[in-house]
Amino acid sequence: MHVAFRYSITKAFCVAFVMTFFSVFDVPVFWPILLCYWIVLFVLTMKRQILHMIKYKYIPFSIGKQRYTGKKSAAGSIGSPRD
Repeated sequence: MHVAFRYSITKAFCVAFVMTFFSVFDVPVFWPILLCYWIVLFVLTMKRQILHMIKYKYIPFSIGKQRYTGKKSAAGSIGSPRD
């Protein structure tokens, strides 16, 4: 199975590489359409991960995110590890 897959990948790469040398295969692409295509592919492939993040309320780009500052020890406590 791996041999057939590797052969297919190698053949596709070689065909695509040869096609880059001929201007007949140079197809112009309107960039907004390419951008929309990329966004659709991203959403379709990341749908499961995005739903998982929403389920567990994980928001990676939140501005008001709380930060861990550590425990505040009493100023005059005996046996404080910060002495």
